[in-house]
Amino acid sequence: MSQLKTQLVILIGISLSVIVLYGFLYLEHEWEIGLLLVTLPVAILLLKRANMLIYFQTAARMMPRFTLVSFVLGVLALILLLRHEHFALLMLTTVLLYVTVSLGLTIQFGFAGLVNFAAIAFFGIGAYSMAVLNHNFHAVPDLVIILFSGLISALLGALLILPILRTRGHYAALITIAFGILLRTFLEVNDVFGGPQGLKVDGLEILGWDFANSFPSVLGGGSFYMAYAIAALLLAAAAYLLTRLIEASWFGLNMDSVRLDEVASASFGINAPRWKITAFMVGNFFAGLAGAVYAAMSGFIAPASFNFADSLLLVSIVLLGGIGNAVAVIPAALLIVVLPEKFQVIQEYRLLLFGIVVILILRFRPNGLIPRGLRQYFTGSSA
Repeated sequence: MSQLKTQLVILIGISLSVIVLYGFLYLEHEWEIGLLLVTLPVAILLLKRANMLIYFQTAARMMPRFTLVSFVLGVLALILLLRHEHFALLMLTTVLLYVTVSLGLTIQFGFAGLVNFAAIAFFGIGAYSMAVLNHNFHAVPDLVIILFSGLISALLGALLILPILRTRGHYAALITIAFGILLRTFLEVNDVFGGPQGLKVDGLEILGWDFANSFPSVLGGGSFYMAYAIAALLLAAAAYLLTRLIEASWFGLNMDSVRLDEVASASFGINAPRWKITAFMVGNFFAGLAGAVYAAMSGFIAPASFNFADSLLLVSIVLLGGIGNAVAVIPAALLIVVLPEKFQVIQEYRLLLFGIVVILILRFRPNGLIPRGLRQYFTGSSA
């Protein structure tokens, strides 16, 4: 396949994906979303029978950087199309932030084999770090505060991983669940963090650009959510790029080895605790960054915003998409975040439906809707 043809296939695939994303975000009536949900699987099946999906997957493997840049530009174009749609931009921003957190879970769960049911807790740590640092250190740029929020989440994760390293299986999962409950209780009884009433958070201001105001008129104007959507997109793209780099490097190879057989890995000189700590810290760093952006966008945070149900939602995204597949979390996050908002009739039963979906996925598609492919050592090759 020539380079020009490869790029054309990628552009067609990305364009179709952006059109579907636009439909999910822009359409409002339930029957329209239902029609889209019925049409989409049929279209995918037809493309699969025509071998178009194979062509796109092959092209994307051959030119991963071009694919990523094309997708980012496509979503930027989508943000411009939706610049006056406040709710659609809010949903898109939420999806992108959840994608960032889910990529962190992919590193923890999919690469290193660490089950983390406290993802929303580290998301909340990043949010509260943003609120406290932004309120007390006005001279520090917000971009630096976002990075510090991620680092605080990573450092607290390094403390939590110590008891996890001494346990196995469901006992390790219970430790993460207990941590999430303890953190929420701590925030509720501590007046420094606003107690159960929560804290007000100022909007972002990066390079003199105040995100709390409407999008600059010289750039076409639009909702203030446009700025947060762009920031969330860049954050998700950076997290995705780092995740794929880790997967393709000897970092990811060591993590895969530890996940598959820790004893055999140790016999070959691989330090299993070191790689588990690394995976846990990197994943929580992603969650902290996303939490900081979320806090600034929301303008207000409270302990009730970070409950255990949200952690299950994030784990559901990883399971639904495909454990260890960085690409799969994007459509999974879109479905899990957007569909309940579009179908208000199921909003009340959201957690029940998520539970049913997880059970069905684990029973019939244990590797997710888009299973992780073979390890890529070089562009266009696998082993």
